Amino acid sequence: MSQQEKVWFITGCSTGFGRHIAEHAIDAGYKVVVTARNVEQIQDITAKSEENTLALSLDVTNQDQINDAVAKTIEKFGRIDVLVNNAGIGYFGSVEESVEEETRKMFEINFWGLMHVTNAVLPQMRSQKSGHIINFSSIGGLTSFPTLGYYHATYAVEGISESLAQEVAPFNIHVTLIEPSGFRTDWGGRSSVKTDTAITELKESFVGQMLNAVQRGAGQEAGDPAKAAQAVIKVVEADKPPLRLLLGEGAYKAATYKITNLLASIEEWKETTMNADFKK
Repeated sequence: MSQQEKVWFITGCSTGFGRHIAEHAIDAGYKVVVTARNVEQIQDITAKSEENTLALSLDVTNQDQINDAVAKTIEKFGRIDVLVNNAGIGYFGSVEESVEEETRKMFEINFWGLMHVTNAVLPQMRSQKSGHIINFSSIGGLTSFPTLGYYHATYAVEGISESLAQEVAPFNIHVTLIEPSGFRTDWGGRSSVKTDTAITELKESFVGQMLNAVQRGAGQEAGDPAKAAQAVIKVVEADKPPLRLLLGEGAYKAATYKITNLLASIEEWKETTMNADFKK
């Protein structure tokens, strides 16, 4: 099949990366299923090409809606070639301040929602022996920062995606993790929750300063979501797509800093590490 005959299924398209990816995929001539919790917020996207698009309501925490959306996609287009798991939210707060109810909600969206959609699509991809799963992670999936502990924890998506990539490779299914740094997607604004359980000592320390700095910078991030969408399309069209794609200079710098220091620490403690085995 030609690239443009592929069918894309994208979650979280009302704003941010999801909206941009949907628009760029449609402009590139793909068939695109555009989803969001409120379908009215995405009608303008599919209006460009009603024959080749489908707008559906989808809350990724609702299994019935997931099953219904996948079934409607197969009914209209007969297949799903590219799944973009983009729906997600952020949470700001130190580990000690964070509220379990709110963080569990984030896990339901960022991790379990992603996996439930993936598991609903996988049988179709296996039967057609082809597919590409794009899981939106974050540079926070590779390295961590203060005030985002529970958000980072949802990037158990990283580990499970690595396992999944190995499991589905025999079926000609690819998995790619997208790891952006700061982009102008409203992630630091409407798409995030801030803890309302403030601890004075933390609020007055660098932890509080970090939190305020991140939120003040919302809307001024260096990353261009339109260019990120173009990058995702490039990955999908590649003969050998990567398991990981960093997006943004900030992501590159943070990842290379982490890897350099990790390797140095591993080498420093190499003797202790090697001596933990039984003697040969």
